[in-house]
Amino acid sequence: MLTDTSWRPELVATDLDGTFLDSSAQVSTRNAAALARLRDEGIPVVGVTGRAPRLLYTVEEYFGGQGIMVLAQGAFVGDLATGEVLRQETMPSALALDITAQIEAVTGPLLYAGEYPVGGKHVLYVEPGFAWPYNEGLQVVVRADLPSDGLALKFYLCSPVHEQDSLLEMARAIVPPTVAELTHAGLGFIELLPAGVTKATGLAVALERYGVHRSDVLVFGDMPNDLPMFGWAGRAVAVANAHPDVLAVADDLTGTNDQDGFADYLDRLLWSDSPSTASRAPRI
Repeated sequence: MLTDTSWRPELVATDLDGTFLDSSAQVSTRNAAALARLRDEGIPVVGVTGRAPRLLYTVEEYFGGQGIMVLAQGAFVGDLATGEVLRQETMPSALALDITAQIEAVTGPLLYAGEYPVGGKHVLYVEPGFAWPYNEGLQVVVRADLPSDGLALKFYLCSPVHEQDSLLEMARAIVPPTVAELTHAGLGFIELLPAGVTKATGLAVALERYGVHRSDVLVFGDMPNDLPMFGWAGRAVAVANAHPDVLAVADDLTGTNDQDGFADYLDRLLWSDSPSTASRAPRI
């Protein structure tokens, strides 16, 4: 059952891939309708995604060019309507390369990629052999030619022998959160970000603009990169296809991303008198 049908959010924040979007990376008719209805009722919706600013055009399409969006796991926050950048956090490329070397001393060789702001744009540099999962443009660069004196939003590390959960566990044992933030989004590699940068800290920037307290926020997610929001917002909902770590700490569960879990939960919470079939997942 729903934890509390009397509770109403003042803002809804949702992860995109694997949560709000279906497996074809599209917004379903029901989820689009739920988004529109929230806006009609004066409830802002914030997309919170690991997608980099290079993919801002996709987020604009999903959200109709409206609202504040959190990208790059919280490192970049922008207003779609005005184009204003509310946050852009970076870390020195030299630091990321040093951290990578420290992790490799334990894990063995890793493949490396990085998101760099360059000349007012954002560029993805990828080492040869890194199986990047998307088709958008990138620049293949050997590690020695990466801009060691530059700054980047985030970095990606992929292992040919360690799966993402194991790689993340090993990396976190080496790198304290005071030095850098480490996470993964279920894409087969881990992500390295500036210290203190998470989806929660990025979402906090949006909340300040909207004047909403985090206790009045409803969040949806599916992967470990969503966990900082789950321990922080007023209520956290995991889709049924979520990572086990996310399912374990969610306040409520809903259907999968291919079952319109986002819309289904909102229908039951806000717009339906029928009993909910959503399940309760106790916090641990």
